[in-house]
Amino acid sequence: MQTSATVVHPHADQGPDPIDVKVGARVRMRRKFLGMSQSDLAVRLGVSFQQVQKYERGANRISASMLVRTATALDTTVGWLVDEQTADPVADGIYPMLLTSGALELLTAYSKLTSGQSRQAVLTLVRAMIGEAAE
Repeated sequence: MQTSATVVHPHADQGPDPIDVKVGARVRMRRKFLGMSQSDLAVRLGVSFQQVQKYERGANRISASMLVRTATALDTTVGWLVDEQTADPVADGIYPMLLTSGALELLTAYSKLTSGQSRQAVLTLVRAMIGEAAE
């Protein structure tokens, strides 16, 4: 008689798997980059916006078929969503910063500034705010 082995999930008691969190973060980053709301993505995927929230947090795993549909909806590849590309120290340092609330919006607005003087003023303001926060 054969018995089935019990599969132990390494993060079962410790919250979401770090891989699911990373994939979810990349879904969120790409969605925000495209200016798409969670509701818009949910409609494209045929799920609730709450489900999209859970995917983006890594609370719920994205199945293989849903991952393919998500990549299509976000006009990217499954490889990009699962971070299959080779390591890029510059990109690896930037991605976490872009996931900070408001960072992508700030960068988008900053890139629309045509005056070097305006860009310098924004940098001066942000640097001053960082100095105040550190004190």
